[in-house]
Amino acid sequence: MDYTQIGERFRELLKLENEPVAIRWSVREPQDIEREEGKSRFCKKLEKAMKGEVFYATADEEECMGGARYTGLRDAKEFPANMRSGAFLTVMGVYRDIPAVQRSLRNNLNIEPGIFRALIFAPLGRAEFEPDVIFIICNARQAMEILHANAYDSGSHGLGADSGPICSSMAALPYLTGKVTYGFGDTGSRRHMEIRDEDVMVSIPAGDLPRIVSNLEEMRTRRSFREE
Repeated sequence: MDYTQIGERFRELLKLENEPVAIRWSVREPQDIEREEGKSRFCKKLEKAMKGEVFYATADEEECMGGARYTGLRDAKEFPANMRSGAFLTVMGVYRDIPAVQRSLRNNLNIEPGIFRALIFAPLGRAEFEPDVIFIICNARQAMEILHANAYDSGSHGLGADSGPICSSMAALPYLTGKVTYGFGDTGSRRHMEIRDEDVMVSIPAGDLPRIVSNLEEMRTRRSFREE
């Protein structure tokens, strides 16, 4: 399937300002894609791809514990106890105390560690591989139309992400559930990414994108979504 053409039509229909990002989990390091230079956080990797970069990254290129843990590149047991406790999040003011952190962590989905060796990132318009998840930064109106396009022929509801890090809520969650997921980002991603206060996030399991694009095209002929 040509996701580059589908992605171009998707962006045209919604008038997206930001390039959607294609993400793929890989059991081996790809031979035809360059490895990321240096280390960065998962959220910064998304931003790099939005700005046009195509690359893959292993655990060695991930500098955030959450990014490594929730994408399955590292086992949480590899981290020291003081990091697994989440105490640093209380120091940062994200949670009041460690019990609150631990309760929150129970709800953050992660890819099983030990399966995948690398994550591949690319702007959707340049993705010459079959992606698993499509990540989008958009405005509230565009997010609403994506959710309606998902429900148009299926009646399916999206999942709303909460305060968890986007490596879990906007990557692992749609990958594992197969559900369109929307959210507002977390304190970490909003601190490290160049996004506006009013921006929202949507992640689409890649297999649903052709259907959603087709539905958007049909919806444009209907009264509720017809462009004036």
